[in-house]
Parts: sequence; C-alpha cells; structure tokens
Amino acid sequence: MSSEKADVLSRTFADIGVRLEGHVATVEIQRPPNNFFDHALIEQLADAFEGLDDIDACRAIVMAADGKHFCAGANFGSGRDDSGDDEFSADGFRTSTHRLYHEAVRLFRCRKPVVGAIQGSAIGGGLGVALVPDFRVASPGTRFAANFARLGIHPGFGLTVTLPRLIGQQKAQLMFFTGRRIKGDEALDWGLADLLVDDAELRPAALELAGEIAESAPLAVMSVRATLRQGLADTIARATEHELAEQQWLRETEDAQEGIRAVAERRVGQFKNR
Repeated sequence: MSSEKADVLSRTFADIGVRLEGHVATVEIQRPPNNFFDHALIEQLADAFEGLDDIDACRAIVMAADGKHFCAGANFGSGRDDSGDDEFSADGFRTSTHRLYHEAVRLFRCRKPVVGAIQGSAIGGGLGVALVPDFRVASPGTRFAANFARLGIHPGFGLTVTLPRLIGQQKAQLMFFTGRRIKGDEALDWGLADLLVDDAELRPAALELAGEIAESAPLAVMSVRATLRQGLADTIARATEHELAEQQWLRETEDAQEGIRAVAERRVGQFKNR
C-alpha cells in the first residue's frame, strides 16, 4: 500500500472515522446522537469512499454511525454555505443543495461494495444516505421513512431513483405519499433491509457480511457490481437536478411552511394547497 493510497486512513476527518481491518473498512458517521448531515459530512464520506477505492487491501466497506440514529435527516440550519450565501434564501438554498447533491453522486460512483449498519432512524435525506450501501443490516428498532410530503417538499438525494429501484414503484409511492415509517421487520419483508438482527448485533453482522464479500475475488466483485449498477450514478445526477428544481419552488409554498411546523409539533398538517 503506497503512502499516497494510505492517506485516507491517516487523515483526520471532522465528522467521520475511517479504519481498515483486514480487507474490510469501516466508515463511521460521528455526529451523535442524530447524525444530521450537510454538505460537509457528505463530502467527507465521498472523500473516504474514493480513498478506499484506491486501496487494494480494501475489498468491502461497512458504513455505520455512532449514536442513537443512523441519520435522522438533513441539517440546513447553519445559515450560510461555504460561498457565503444565505442558505435560507432561494439562491443560497439552490447553491448549497446543488453542492450537496454533487457530493452525493460522488458516493454512488465509488467502486467498492458497501454494507450499511442502520440503527434507529433513517429519515428523509437520512434514508437517502442509507440507500448508498448495497446492503442494509437493520434491527427491529430501525425506522425508515421518506417524510418529504409531510413537510410539504419533494424528495431529494436521488431517492426518486434509489428507493423504487430497491423496493418497487408501488411501495416507494406509498412511502413518499404517506411519510409512513417502515419498521425493521417490514423493511426486511420489502427488501429495504437485507438482514434483521438485535441492536447489539448490528455492527458485527454488517462486518460479517462485508467479510464474506471480501472473501470473493475483488476484481470480479467490482466488475459484477459495476455491471449491475451501470448508469446508476449518471441517472442519480440527472434526478437530483430535477429533485432540486421541485424542492426549490415547493419550499416557498405556504404548505411547506405549515408542514415543517406540523412535523416539529407532532401533528397532522393543515394544508391549503398553496
């Protein structure tokens, strides 16, 4: 392993941890307890995945999170993005979210197989992060939800591609239209999760599955994965452009303002179709 290729293992990230044991790497989100994401976090994840792609010893990745929830959604509350634009303005939102989705597409372009250890909630954009892995290990306490319509906005993070691709159009529509929370056992039945284990066994089970993958010929695994995912990242790139355009106008509606209040207040929104 060259020093250049090992940089990702020696680099100190602000919000994630990266380590390699044998042929399996673990990339851990470290913003407990809820692990809300923003552009900076997704950029770090993409940097880590790209770095691991360049390490021959790494044959599989476990994507995990420290805290109560895997990822409880997006955090757009910093007020400004790196360009200095106000994120709450139309231009600021467009700029910051476009940059966020650019980093998300980088994640989907990475070549190594990924197993996700999904504890607690994977909600909204957090569901989008949970669908980056090829496989998901969940527990009975895991909750998956696409709550965008409850907030009065459009799904993002490429979910309009990844969710129906995984569970089918009908079940994806059900999740999008209702915002229903899908529990671990139902997620397993739907194919949203691949393994269901007790909370304490989430990380070990994900590592075991990644280790099983790592026992196969790595070039063959990457080749098969590339064939199965051919065109996926490009499709997600196009989808996020559309998702952003829809999010842009919907966030300016009265219904979106009411939806955000209603979710925060744990009540049904009183929408007015405007």
